[in-house]
Amino acid sequence: MKIIFLLAAVSCLTISSPAQTPATSAADQLGWQLAVHSYTFRKFSIDDAIAKTAAMGVHYMSISGSVNFVGTNSVPTTSLSEADQQALLDKLKAAGIHPKFVNMGVVQLPPDEAKSRKVFEFAKKFGIDTLVAEPTPEALDTVEKLCKEYNIKVAIHDHPRPNHYWNPDVVLAAVKGRTPLMGACADVGHWKRSGLDPVECLKKLEGRVICLHFKDLMSDDPKAGPPPANGSRKMHDVPWGTGESNVKGMMQELKRQNFHGAFCVEYEYHWETSQPEIAECVKFFNATCAELVAADGSAPLKKL
Repeated sequence: MKIIFLLAAVSCLTISSPAQTPATSAADQLGWQLAVHSYTFRKFSIDDAIAKTAAMGVHYMSISGSVNFVGTNSVPTTSLSEADQQALLDKLKAAGIHPKFVNMGVVQLPPDEAKSRKVFEFAKKFGIDTLVAEPTPEALDTVEKLCKEYNIKVAIHDHPRPNHYWNPDVVLAAVKGRTPLMGACADVGHWKRSGLDPVECLKKLEGRVICLHFKDLMSDDPKAGPPPANGSRKMHDVPWGTGESNVKGMMQELKRQNFHGAFCVEYEYHWETSQPEIAECVKFFNATCAELVAADGSAPLKKL
């Protein structure tokens, strides 16, 4: 009986040993979070989007400026009640996803301080620390004031040319001399559509990249050539590493910059059947992170 008791005790000690805890991932070591942007699953309810994200083993999400709640049409995210907000956060946690969205947007931040303040107030209550937006030049002073007051970041998003922020030079000019809480949400796919080199764009934005809408694209017509003047190329999402965007080069550049933040999957192709393709993106991301960490073995651990 004594022998059996001792063996049981040893077994219990083994189970609770710290050595049994999961190893830190390569992405964690780089200070990166892979997130699925809810807009990727805009054809589905937000509940379905959460379930699909969890099924792929992704542990972070970002939320769009509008959301499809069960039994409703798309509504502005900022219109959700506190009960609905809490219900969403509870669903994230139950699915094994980090219980706060890594960012929200694209949201509207107008020059009208009262209107923009409502967005910041919503974000504070919702636990959002980064807003993705495209504020007009007239709104930048107001945005900076509210960033400082609420300690919430604003990441300026780029759409393709002729969008005002299509070129990273415009984003840099907008945040020059302003609080570090203002920077870029680098939509690397839209740069490609505008005829820009995403790696070179990231280099320009060094120190100001807050988060990314990360993509790899393929031209709809490989023979089409460069985009038209003041226009953009027709391109579509493909699994990372199989397109024209030099995904590995972008990740190498972000590691060089010691970027810490979220790579948000915003997959805008095969809307209703994209999950297997996104799973390939996840696989590529994890493998590349492992390569980058193994390359020098000295990537700093992110402080959580």
